[in-house]
Amino acid sequence: MRAAIELAPAGRVFVLTKREVTDSATQYAQGGIAAALSDEDEISLHLQDTLNAGDGLCNVEAAKVLVEEGPERIEELIQWGTEFDREGTRLSFAREGAHSRNRILHAHGDSTGREILRALWAKAKTLENVSILEFEFSTGLLVEDGRVAGIHLIRDTGESAHVRASAVLLATGGLGQLYRNSTNPSVATGDGVSMAYRAGAEVSDMEFIQFHPTALYVKDAPRFLISEALRGDGAYLRNEEKVRFMPNYHALGELAPRDVVARAIVKELERSPVKDPVVYLDLSHLNPDRVKVHFPRIYETCLQYKIDITSNLIPIRPAAHYSMGGVRTDLFGRASLPGLYAAGEAAATGVHGANRLASNSLLEGLVFGARAGSRMRSELKESARRANAAAYAMTSNGPLDDATEQVVRRIQDLMWNDVGIVRSAEGLRRAIAKLQAIAPGAAHPTSRRAWEAQSLSTTGLLVAQSALAREESRGAHYRTDFPTHNDAKFLKHSVAGDGAIRFV
Repeated sequence: MRAAIELAPAGRVFVLTKREVTDSATQYAQGGIAAALSDEDEISLHLQDTLNAGDGLCNVEAAKVLVEEGPERIEELIQWGTEFDREGTRLSFAREGAHSRNRILHAHGDSTGREILRALWAKAKTLENVSILEFEFSTGLLVEDGRVAGIHLIRDTGESAHVRASAVLLATGGLGQLYRNSTNPSVATGDGVSMAYRAGAEVSDMEFIQFHPTALYVKDAPRFLISEALRGDGAYLRNEEKVRFMPNYHALGELAPRDVVARAIVKELERSPVKDPVVYLDLSHLNPDRVKVHFPRIYETCLQYKIDITSNLIPIRPAAHYSMGGVRTDLFGRASLPGLYAAGEAAATGVHGANRLASNSLLEGLVFGARAGSRMRSELKESARRANAAAYAMTSNGPLDDATEQVVRRIQDLMWNDVGIVRSAEGLRRAIAKLQAIAPGAAHPTSRRAWEAQSLSTTGLLVAQSALAREESRGAHYRTDFPTHNDAKFLKHSVAGDGAIRFV
């Protein structure tokens, strides 16, 4: 949306979404957006916290762009009507894990992403050059003479089509549906990364998958995200014995980096004698009225499952949450394939390094969406349109079929078991072999769901192969057979292209 707003003065802009605009990770982002705007904060401190969380692998220049341009993007949002929470007339700032200052802005308590998307969508709809088309399922990139010239898609009617464009920005979000347990919406199947890779673009840092430590774990309930902001407000983590355990693992306790918290929870689960163990998030010592005001969506959602978060312990487990990797881009969102751009979770700018700092993701979408839109606009004059592309095979909407669903479930199970929070060479090789066996069956999609299965197959292999190649532990990537850093060999980014993984 932010890129579309930036592009609007240049000509016709199409925003295509495979379902509703609101069916996205942004819509469900409970946590806030980080920016050094408070009197007690400095841009240099936000930068240092970002670099620390990235565990040595952040692209420093990208991180500088993020924190330096972030405040301007926030001010823009406010001008466009975004209603951030305030104390009187002053913006209210909270703190989350691994932040050294209170710099997290929230909106309506735990609905920050929803409010930001509302304001951006309202702004975009005032621009006559911007068209927002829902239920348009992108399936591949149209490439001519080595340059992206548009996209192939399945229309809402089920017919195949292509849209020609001077340039294409992939803002397709993450790939959390690779995993059996995920906080991501169902649309997060890695489509953009898969399309880019199949078209010949480089992807990077695919081994770094962030698992959110606290997702609701109740039978027959979705893995609903329980925001890190609750721990920022003072919530405790307790094991099956109701004992607080995080101080045993890290000096910051519950506010330790997410990868540390997730692995600590895994260890507590492993030592539990219970068949289906959980750990608990405890808010019972906090002011109940404050909890209800600050976290209304979480409060209401948990009540649906008969859990009053102000007095009951919340059963939780980790779940796949965010991909640091994606389409490899420069500081202006440009991919290695001319005419192709990416922003947000679909992109790998290097800004997050090996582990994203909490509440930097919404900011990244704004900052690099604006930058990509600006560069696409400036390069518009340089691109010439080619002849119309030839028609290609029809692909219908589907019906859903059991065979495709079985493929998806197999991918999700093996990724969770062997390419999850804790990894080893043995498990990674097993996963790669199984994914390679699955791939031919997903290679010729005949429905939208089959295209998603292909995306999951492609991105799953990229994650597993990149994880096997990185023979160390760093950030969100943890190997039991290589439990420490190897800076001499792996203080580099993994890059997948031409069927191989290299480090640069």
